[in-house]
Amino acid sequence: MSHSLSTVAAVTRSQTGRARPLPPDERRAALIAATVPLVRELGTKVTTRQIAEAAGVAEGTIFRVFSDKDELVTAAVGAVLDPRPMLAEIESIDLGLPLRERMVRLTTIMQRRLISVFGFMAAMGVKGPPEELKEHRETIRPANDLLYCATARVLAPDADRFRYSVHEVARILRLITFSGSHPLISDGNQLTAEQIVSVVLDGMLDQDTKANLPGDN
Repeated sequence: MSHSLSTVAAVTRSQTGRARPLPPDERRAALIAATVPLVRELGTKVTTRQIAEAAGVAEGTIFRVFSDKDELVTAAVGAVLDPRPMLAEIESIDLGLPLRERMVRLTTIMQRRLISVFGFMAAMGVKGPPEELKEHRETIRPANDLLYCATARVLAPDADRFRYSVHEVARILRLITFSGSHPLISDGNQLTAEQIVSVVLDGMLDQDTKANLPGDN
């Protein structure tokens, strides 16, 4: 939801002279939206009072829709990890654009989400994969499958130009984007979307060198 509780309340107050109570779903969404940037800044030390101030409501309002701060923070984590906004952006990419431009736009979208997730989880104190790695992989597999399908759709118009299937290219692109965007894996020197796409499409050798490599002709 794009409006905070304070914004919605202000509009309503200006129209009626007093704030209209929000429906529970809207209140919940607005509180989550107010919590996400606070967790990025303060981590789990954020207080319900700070969240209430950011949302422009009384602190007790939080507990009408969330049992405690932990439940609200968990909901904020879920919002950050929700792949649907990213998938919607990918779906909006114009398939009539040249392949390289489509791939740069695609990579930019994936990278923006990854950097957002990495930063949020670091603020939460999460330094690496969970101990229950197998269970974690099974949890995220559906979202990854959706991403691969969305990516394959963007690549499909040029499927005959790849040495691999578009689903395999999608997997490789995601792996390079992930590693090139992670602050620890990249040593704080993250790859740009253009660099990532160049690695996938062009490789690391210039064309003259590539042409002279034994066995490549």
